[in-house]
Amino acid sequence: MKETQLLKGVLDGCVLAIISEREIYGYELVQRLKDAGFTTIVGGTVYPLLQKLEKQKLIKGTMKKSTEGPDRKYFTITADGKEYLDSFQSQWQNLVKKVSILMEGIVENERE
Repeated sequence: MKETQLLKGVLDGCVLAIISEREIYGYELVQRLKDAGFTTIVGGTVYPLLQKLEKQKLIKGTMKKSTEGPDRKYFTITADGKEYLDSFQSQWQNLVKKVSILMEGIVENERE
């Protein structure tokens, strides 16, 4: 299974987590994801996701002047976005715990 398939279900939460730290624009967000180890992430994946999150009112986009070229759209998290992120983090921790318990049990059974 490719990492991109696993990532599909959690990318919303990862993007919201980054945006919750501070205002950020699309290209910078892609770079942050890559710096975090998601080296296969491309703008073609992130930009539609940003549009979806904005349409769902989880983030808000604001056009701002840039000193380095055209205007940029900066994103901030909304109150609904923070609520979604809190729920995501709780569900993620719960899922990680369940998968870890299962995987540890499999490894222990293989040792016996």
